[in-house]
Amino acid sequence: MDARQVIIRPIISEKSYGAINDNKYTFEVHLNADKPHVRAAVEEIFKVHVIGVNTMNVKRKPKRRGAHRGFTRHWKKAVVELAPGDRIEFFGAT
Repeated sequence: MDARQVIIRPIISEKSYGAINDNKYTFEVHLNADKPHVRAAVEEIFKVHVIGVNTMNVKRKPKRRGAHRGFTRHWKKAVVELAPGDRIEFFGAT
């Protein structure tokens, strides 16, 4: 799997921006990507050294809009911890 297929997008939320101070960055990743794939993809794309990767499956939730019922999509999230001194400038946090 190509590195650009593993990392889908960064997760931008208050919680993920708070984790940047601890040198942790959050990404949406491919459903079949495992921790070694995520580590290799982040190191290849952003040219940083990864210390640890935590992954989790985000389950779908029921949603309703009027009489129509459905579900949100399920997806996979990865929290990547970088080595001290490494940063990803893409997020724009200080």
